[in-house]
Amino acid sequence: MQMLIVGIGALGGTIAARALRAGLPVRLAARNTESAEVLRRSGLRVSGIGGEVRADVIDIAAVEDYGKGDQFDLILLATKAQDTLEVAPRVLRLLAPGGVMLAIQNGGVARVLADGLGEDRILGGFSNLGATMVEPGVYEQKNAGHLVIGELAGGVSERIDRVARTLGRAIEVKASSNITGAIWSKLLINCSVTTLGALCSQTMRQYMETEAGKKVFRRTYEEALSVALAIGTQLERLAVDPIPPGWRFHQRLCGDVRPRVRSAGTYERHNYRPCTPNRTWSSPADTRTDERPCCSNLVNGATVFDGQL
Repeated sequence: MQMLIVGIGALGGTIAARALRAGLPVRLAARNTESAEVLRRSGLRVSGIGGEVRADVIDIAAVEDYGKGDQFDLILLATKAQDTLEVAPRVLRLLAPGGVMLAIQNGGVARVLADGLGEDRILGGFSNLGATMVEPGVYEQKNAGHLVIGELAGGVSERIDRVARTLGRAIEVKASSNITGAIWSKLLINCSVTTLGALCSQTMRQYMETEAGKKVFRRTYEEALSVALAIGTQLERLAVDPIPPGWRFHQRLCGDVRPRVRSAGTYERHNYRPCTPNRTWSSPADTRTDERPCCSNLVNGATVFDGQL
């Protein structure tokens, strides 16, 4: 299976290095020629959980430098959410017959791509693998995470099994027969845990020490959960049950919030607490000068959009 990884940041770089070490036929696509040249000179190096790996020789080019003669069975989209919507149509021409793109961003990115480019070309997924980019080409893996992938229409398929087997040689991959429900279950955490941390520049433990923090957490989680259920989502259990015990649809959470906080905290400690990739620049308070929506706005905005339908 010929593979192209688009986006060589913390997640893409970590997966790429481990895939190359596993002997997979992988080529890499960077944002521009300058970034590609920097990475070509440095190679890739990953430390931390999972052990250290190096890839000193890598086949990398800018996205625009790939031509029609370059054909891939799998294109792994590892860019930020807002970049994925822009780059996916540009690399569609690089798919071999029967090839697929795997979007591993949080929220509704894969669904948007499938609606625009065709569900037969898009697989859904997300990552629980935490990693930090120390500098271009140098990454630290923060947990023993994994990818969750699946067909957006639900169920199992031969191509999901094939992709899972291939990527599974490099990192842990779990196939889901309900990837939409799994994405929404993680989106509840994105909305109520990680985004609040980005906005406050605090860990969950820090903002949950205040009454205001507890209130915002509770109301954000309730709203996102109500939207998920209102549109008919069958939520998947991840580290914890996404629906609190005794919670009724359209009814506010009542009583002691601490059990829910402990459950969400378990998920955060397992997947996010040591990591910093989405804490600052991915928030509305970042310092980028372009006019694209920030990652938090785009990912969590899917909840608001669906809630308004």
